[in-house]
Amino acid sequence: MKFVDVKNDVAFRKIFGNENKKIILISFLNAVLGLEGQDRVKEVTLLNPFQLPRIIGEKASIIDVRATDKRGVTFIVEMQVAERAGFDKRVLYYTCKDYAGQIKVGDDYPALRPVYFIGILDFNFFAGKNYLSKHLIIDEETGECVFKDMQFRFIELPKFNKNADGLDSIIDQWTFFIKNADELEVIPENVEDEGLAAAYTEAAQHNWTKEAYDAYIYAGMRAQDERGIVELAERRAEEKGEKNSKLQIAREMKIEGEPKEKIIKYTGLTEEEIDEL
Repeated sequence: MKFVDVKNDVAFRKIFGNENKKIILISFLNAVLGLEGQDRVKEVTLLNPFQLPRIIGEKASIIDVRATDKRGVTFIVEMQVAERAGFDKRVLYYTCKDYAGQIKVGDDYPALRPVYFIGILDFNFFAGKNYLSKHLIIDEETGECVFKDMQFRFIELPKFNKNADGLDSIIDQWTFFIKNADELEVIPENVEDEGLAAAYTEAAQHNWTKEAYDAYIYAGMRAQDERGIVELAERRAEEKGEKNSKLQIAREMKIEGEPKEKIIKYTGLTEEEIDEL
C-alpha cells in the first residue's frame, strides 16, 4: 500500500478539509489542543471545504483549513513547507482578522468567540527542542493568561524523530502520520483512534481518483519548481558574493604590488580579470 505525502498542498486539504470525513479534523484538533471531556470538539463546520484546482497546476482554491464548532470557536489549521519572510506577522494577522471579523461595528464584544491557530511547519522556527509548542498571551511577570481567546499551537516536523514503536500519545501518532505517511507501506499497528485511521485511509493512493491524484502530482511539481527557483537564486547570490570577495582581495594584493602569479594562485581569478581591476 502506498500513501500520499500529507505535506502536499492538495493532499493536506483533501484529508483535513474533507466534508465527508470531518472525524479526521475533529480528532486532530482534539489531539493538538489536548482537549478532554466537555472541552472536546464534537462537531465542526468547514468554512472552506476542499475543492480540486480547476486547472492543472493551479494552486488549490483554499489557503488552509478553517472550521468552527458548535460553541462558535474558530480553528485555523495551516501547513507550511518553507519559511517565508514575515511568517510570524502573517500568523498574527490571520488570527486577529478572523477574531475581529466575527462582529460588526456596534456589536457587543462578548459575542466574540476564541480563535485557535494551528501551524504545521516543515522547518524549525522556535528555539525550543519540543516539536509541539503552545503559545498564549500571558502576563510577563506572573505568567497569568487572562486574554484566552487567541491561542497558537505549532508542530515543527524536523524536531519530531520518533519511530512507529515510540509513539507515546495521540499527537505523536498524528505528527508521525503527517511527517512519514508517504514513506510507509502499511498503517501502523498502534493506530486505534477512529479519526487517525480514517486519515490513513484517505491518504492511501488507491482511494484517490485519477483527477485528484493528477492534481496532487502537479502540486508537488509546482512546489519543487518554487524550491528550485529559491535555491538557484541563493546559489547565484552566494557565487556572486564569493567572486566579489575574491575581487576585493585581488584588488588589495595588486595595490600592495604582489605579483600577478601570486594573485591568481590565492584568488583563483583569471589574468584578464586581474588586469581589469
